[in-house]
Amino acid sequence: MILGIIPARRGSKRIPGKNTKFLGQKRLIEWALDSAVQSKLLDQIVVSSDDPEVLEAASLRKQCLPLKRPEHLATDTSLAIEFVRHALHYFAVEQKRKFTAVAILQPTSPFTLPEDIDRGIQLFKSTGAESVVSVMTVPHAFHPLKAKRMEKDRLVPFVAEEDGKMAQHELPEVFVRNCALYITQTSVIEKGRILGQDCRGFLMPVERSLDINDPIDWAFAEFLIEQKGRP
Repeated sequence: MILGIIPARRGSKRIPGKNTKFLGQKRLIEWALDSAVQSKLLDQIVVSSDDPEVLEAASLRKQCLPLKRPEHLATDTSLAIEFVRHALHYFAVEQKRKFTAVAILQPTSPFTLPEDIDRGIQLFKSTGAESVVSVMTVPHAFHPLKAKRMEKDRLVPFVAEEDGKMAQHELPEVFVRNCALYITQTSVIEKGRILGQDCRGFLMPVERSLDINDPIDWAFAEFLIEQKGRP
């Protein structure tokens, strides 16, 4: 049994009211809600929020349970493990239900498809891993072997010398979490961790890996929707 958790607290400072702001034809939270509802492998969906408007949007979808998050779990410094434990505790106490795993679906990744969610869950089930996360390929310009430090105005390697390898095909492919999806065994959560030591990654394309954190990200998301409807 896998519990899908969409965390959407109210207090965004860089983009006020971010989760209920319209991105294209629907609010940001609705992008995540629609993908979660269309997933075939989530057994239950819960929206954890201190925002009444977010909770109302969740309540309009019969597959979703709106769960009021306590204020002390919805601050700038609140940890993800806290809202996950809160949701698991609610189901254990109020509904006598236990889950073998949780899947955290970030509303700040609006272009995540239902198929992305299900591919992650399939990998999680087939490998028996403690955790699975969505990843994207690191763009060539930001490859770690190209990173530098500045000593006054002198560039020095941050990790290692490039050894003359400048072209994309000369550098090894590397990946980074794109923050869209985290799937973890509840036994790992019980140990106080979001990700287990045996963590696998599944690749999402760059055009669906946008993580909205600031106004520039938001403007780029609007551009993508204007150009393609949805990447």
